[in-house]
Amino acid sequence: MRMGRSGIALLLVAFCACSAIALGQGQSHSSYKAEDRLGTESGFGIFQLRCTRCHGNPGAAKPAPAPSTLRQLAPEAIYDALTTGTMKVQGRSLSDEERRRVAESLSGRPLGGAQPGDASNMPNHCAGGLPFRDPLASPAWNGWGADPSNSRFQPAATVSAEQAPRLKLKWAFGYPNGVTAASQPTIVSGRVFVGTDIAYVYSLDAATGCVYWSFRTKASVRNAISIGEIAGHAGKYAAYFGDAKANVYALDAATGELLWTTHVEDHFTARIAGAPTLHAGRLYVPVSSFEEFNADASDYPCCTFRGSVVALDAATGRQIWKTYVIPEEPKPTRKNSTGTQLFAPAGASVWNSPTVDVEAHAIYFGTGDSETEPAVKTSDSVMALDMDSGKLLWNFQATENDAYIRGCWGSPKKRSENCPRTLGPDWDFGASPILRKLGNGHRVLIAAQKSGNVFALDPDRQGALLWKVNVESKRPRPNPVLVWGGAADAQNAYFGLTSGGMVALRLEDGARQWFTPMVAKGASRERKGMAAAATAIPGAVFVGGWDGRLHALSSSDGHELWEYNTARQFTTVNHVTAHGGSFGAPGPAIVGGMLFVASGYGVFGNDLPGNVLLAFSVE
Repeated sequence: MRMGRSGIALLLVAFCACSAIALGQGQSHSSYKAEDRLGTESGFGIFQLRCTRCHGNPGAAKPAPAPSTLRQLAPEAIYDALTTGTMKVQGRSLSDEERRRVAESLSGRPLGGAQPGDASNMPNHCAGGLPFRDPLASPAWNGWGADPSNSRFQPAATVSAEQAPRLKLKWAFGYPNGVTAASQPTIVSGRVFVGTDIAYVYSLDAATGCVYWSFRTKASVRNAISIGEIAGHAGKYAAYFGDAKANVYALDAATGELLWTTHVEDHFTARIAGAPTLHAGRLYVPVSSFEEFNADASDYPCCTFRGSVVALDAATGRQIWKTYVIPEEPKPTRKNSTGTQLFAPAGASVWNSPTVDVEAHAIYFGTGDSETEPAVKTSDSVMALDMDSGKLLWNFQATENDAYIRGCWGSPKKRSENCPRTLGPDWDFGASPILRKLGNGHRVLIAAQKSGNVFALDPDRQGALLWKVNVESKRPRPNPVLVWGGAADAQNAYFGLTSGGMVALRLEDGARQWFTPMVAKGASRERKGMAAAATAIPGAVFVGGWDGRLHALSSSDGHELWEYNTARQFTTVNHVTAHGGSFGAPGPAIVGGMLFVASGYGVFGNDLPGNVLLAFSVE
């Protein structure tokens, strides 16, 4: 047994002697390739299905370590326990791939990701230290939406629509260990900041891709990074982000030195998927969860997670306020036939980066579905909170009665007792709301829902509905239609559709301006869609597809200006073997005459995983 320094931690696992996992002899797989990382989150679902009879069940015959305890272990420790250690009997029912996915999901990072990921092991160190200048002194793409309103519009792109067809690859950076490229790059002061699934954050040179520093976090980082000056420290800047264990970090942007870290949610399924938003010395952190992945498992005590937004002092990490989307704490409801205690209410994760409204002194964000019934009034909603106190200002619910748990499809008679009796459609708001001012001086908040509905709300009249448009004309519509959101200039909002293509809607009234279908020749039905966020510049809009192709369209009429296939192998500046793949969440960041994009976010079963960061410039 390979225990090493993790031996003491592994002993915690030995207490569980249940046979919940040992449901039959599993098939062992000796090889494990990068493409096997597809759908890493499924490991948490395996844990719920096979392990929660012992772990997390206070009524178990023999007490076992709580899931929150297991979440603190390294993936190697968990994997060793399931293969050669104290849990090997139970682990035999799992394939090797399943054991790896459980280990990686619980720990929050891939196996073997520590050493190869450190910048000290890379051959492309930057020769000299580039002075870190004021991020506001030159154009930047800072955070998820490029500005506090989350417009994803870059007015100072220095790449024109006319130049877009001349974009050529300048350099490629490979993420070690073949990890998924899920973090959107931030570009500030001539540097690129990006997180990874191997729990490393990197600072690279925007012009060459050489590496300044790396920092190892406690779990994977999939959100965009925000850069800002530290209050009370003139000329010193921090990089802010969150990880898959609900930790928030502040690093010295110039050196990568840790300034502070804060844990914002104790629930063992909590994570930070959306990017924290930085404004006026405060960091607004969205909190989401793994819980609904397989909460239909009869041994899982469904459900107790509640989505929230947390305001932190950006200088110290001190919590200023925390607002749960569901104010009521979950309470015991009934026991299912296995004797597992069930709870409610729960759910309403916040998957998106909050939007800042300076005029109204408010922040806006979208929420996910309920996990229990009856569905709460704040699920599938756009919410407005007061910046100073976190007090609810208003709530707009787009879909009522959306109580949903993954795995509860099929005949109601065959569903788990944990499943809602009336299963909802799973129509979250995954995208950040976009705040824009119209030509007549009125303001509009654009919110895209997975249903395919786009809502325009009036932020100055308690979120009153201005217009509603469904962008999916085909029936039956796919689920989801809109995932990570669009971009908006002064006239239109632009959205990629999972059914394939892009649509432009007029901000004033929602009228469709154009629609361009984009289905690559030979692409499978599952890989034809555009789920990733769009990015706009004057005259053009960019969107990536599940097939790995990146497109630039004219924002005036939707005709294609440029296309680049990233689903291939690349020669990288850090000599890491790298391959591009699907665009499943992050969109391009455009600044300083260059376009930066991460290729290979593969979380859905039919996506193409990849591990490369690409930088383009005009030839």
